[in-house]
Amino acid sequence: MVSFSDNTSLSCPNNPSQAPKFANTFTTRIFSDVAGDITITVDGESFLLHKFPLVSRSGKIRKMVADGKDYNVSKLELVNFPGGQHTFELAMKFCYGMNFEITAANAAPLRCAAEYLEMSEDYREENLIARTEVYLNDVVVQSLEKCVEVLCTCENLPPIVEELGIINTCVEAIAMNACKEQLVSGLSALDCNGESTELKTGCMEWWIEDLSVLRIDYYHKVITSMARIGVRPDSIVESLMHYAQISLKSIGKCQIWNPARPNSNSGTTESEQKTIVEALVNLLPTLKSSNVPLSFLFGMLRMAIMVEATVACRLELERRIAFRLEMVSLDDLLIPSLRARDSLFDIDTVHRIVVNFLQQIEDEENEDSGGYESDGLASLGHGSLLKVGRLIDSYLAEIAPDPYLSLQKFIAMIETLPDYARVIDDGLYRAIDIYLKAHPMLSDHECKKLCKFIDCQKLSQEATNHAAQNERLPVQMAIKVLYFEQLRLKNALCGSSGDGFLSQKISSGVPSAAMSPRDNYASLRRENRELKLEISRMRVRLSELEKEQVVMKRGMMEKSGNGKTFFTSLSKGIGRIGIFSGPGGGKRRKPRGSEGKSGRSRRKVVGREEASHF
Repeated sequence: MVSFSDNTSLSCPNNPSQAPKFANTFTTRIFSDVAGDITITVDGESFLLHKFPLVSRSGKIRKMVADGKDYNVSKLELVNFPGGQHTFELAMKFCYGMNFEITAANAAPLRCAAEYLEMSEDYREENLIARTEVYLNDVVVQSLEKCVEVLCTCENLPPIVEELGIINTCVEAIAMNACKEQLVSGLSALDCNGESTELKTGCMEWWIEDLSVLRIDYYHKVITSMARIGVRPDSIVESLMHYAQISLKSIGKCQIWNPARPNSNSGTTESEQKTIVEALVNLLPTLKSSNVPLSFLFGMLRMAIMVEATVACRLELERRIAFRLEMVSLDDLLIPSLRARDSLFDIDTVHRIVVNFLQQIEDEENEDSGGYESDGLASLGHGSLLKVGRLIDSYLAEIAPDPYLSLQKFIAMIETLPDYARVIDDGLYRAIDIYLKAHPMLSDHECKKLCKFIDCQKLSQEATNHAAQNERLPVQMAIKVLYFEQLRLKNALCGSSGDGFLSQKISSGVPSAAMSPRDNYASLRRENRELKLEISRMRVRLSELEKEQVVMKRGMMEKSGNGKTFFTSLSKGIGRIGIFSGPGGGKRRKPRGSEGKSGRSRRKVVGREEASHF
C-alpha cells in the first residue's frame, strides 16, 4: 500500500498546486460503482469520499461524524490542515489502501497530517503515524541530504511540526552525520600525505552548500548542534561564510554606499537580513577556537551597520576585529558612513575598534603584572601597538581630505593612540598637513590646536626639511622644528647622540622603596617601554646620520680640489637652516599674524607642495 522511496533530491518540495488531484470537485467519486456519502472541505477544496474507510483509521473524523447532530452527516470542514490539499489527498489514499511513496518531500507533512487526523495505533495497526515515524527514524536520519530536505518542508508547516520533534530529530541527525564525515575524512587524510591540502579538505566540506538552503532559524539550530557535538570550528566558519554569501548577496556595494537606492533583486526583506546578520554573528566560534577571516568580519560589520543590527552584534564584531587589529589593512578600515550630513567614512566605528584594541593590550599587561618573566609578552604587545600606530596614521591621511570631516573627530582619532605608539611622527605630520590643505578655512587657533600633536623631535630629516618650508603650519611650529633640527645637528657634531637622555631614562627606572611591589613593577614596565621606544628612535636617527655621512663624503671628494673642508661645508649647512637667516641663508618666513584667516589660503608653498611627497 505505502512504500518508502530513497529516490529524493536535495530541494524543497514542489508547489502543492501542481500536484495531481484524485478528487477535486464535489461530483468526483473515488469508486465509480459506489457513491460517496461524505464531503470534506480542505482550504476551500471539496472532496467527495466515503465514511467507512475514513472513520476506520482517523479518530478525528470518527469523532466529528459521531458528534454531528444528524447521524447521516454528509459535510465536514477541516480548518488549518497541515500540508494543505495535497497532503490531505495522500492521507486519504492511505485510508483507502491506495499505493503511494513516502519520501523526504512528504514525510513531515504526512506526519503532521496523521497527528491532526489522529491516525494512531488505537484505531488500526500500522496506521499513518507509525508508518511515517518508521520512515523518519530509519531512513531520513541516516542521510544528511534527506534531513535537510525534510527541514525545508517543515518551513511551511504549522507549529505542530516542532511539537512532534521532527525538527530536533533532523537537526541532531545533520550534526551527527557531519561529525561522522569529519572523522572519516580525517582518517583518510592520514593516508594521502602526498596529495594537496585542497584534495584532503575538499571532500570534508561537501555538506556546507547543502545547509545554505535552510531557513535561518533551522540553520542556527544545526550549527549550534554541530558546535556542541564537536564539528571542527574552521568548518563551521566556512559554512557561516557560505551561508552569508548566499543569503545576503542582495546587499550590494551600491546599497552600502547609497542605502536609499532600492534593490529590485532583493530576495529577503530588511528585517530578514537583520535577523540573518545577528544570527550569523551569534554563531561565530570563540576567538581562541577559530581564526575567522578578517575580510568576513569586516563584511559582516558593514552589513550590520547597514541593516541597523543590534548594538551588541556590532560591538561583538568590533571586539573580534580589535583582537587582530595589527593584521588589518587600510582598505578594511575605510567603512562608508550611512548617516546624512556626516563624514564620508564611519570614523566612530574605527575609533571604537582602536579603543577596544588598546583596552585588550592594557588587560594583557595587567594579567602579566605578577612577575618579570612576562617581558616577552609585553614586547609582543608593544610590537603590535607600533603596527597599529602606522596603520592609524595611514588611515588619518586617507580620511583627511574629506571636506565633511570635522576637526573634533579628526583630533579625537589622533588622541586615541598614546605617544609611545609612534616611533616617528612622519605619518601623523603627513595626515595633519593633508587636513590643513583640505580645510583652508581653519582659524589660527584651530591650526595650533591640531599641530600640537606633532612631536618635532620624532620627525625624520626629510619630514623636518618639509615642515621647515611648509607655510600651512603655524609660525610657532616652524620655529620649533628649526630649533630641534639645529639641536640635533649640534648633538651630532658633539657625538652625543642621545646618550644623556638614555642614561637619564635608565637611572630613573630604579624602583623606590616607598612603592609597593606591584607599583614598582608597573613603573619598571613603563620605563622599559619608553626605553625600547627611544632605542627605536635612535636607530632611525643613526640610519639618517649614516645617509648624511655618505652624502657629505661624496661632497668632500668632489670639492677637495677647491680647498673646501668637511667643517666648512657643514657650517654652511647649519647656517642655511638657522632660525635667524643671514645673507644668503635662505628665504625669510612672513609672520603669520599679518595675514589673518583669509591670507592663509592664498599662501604659496615653498619647496614641495604636497605633504605626501616628503
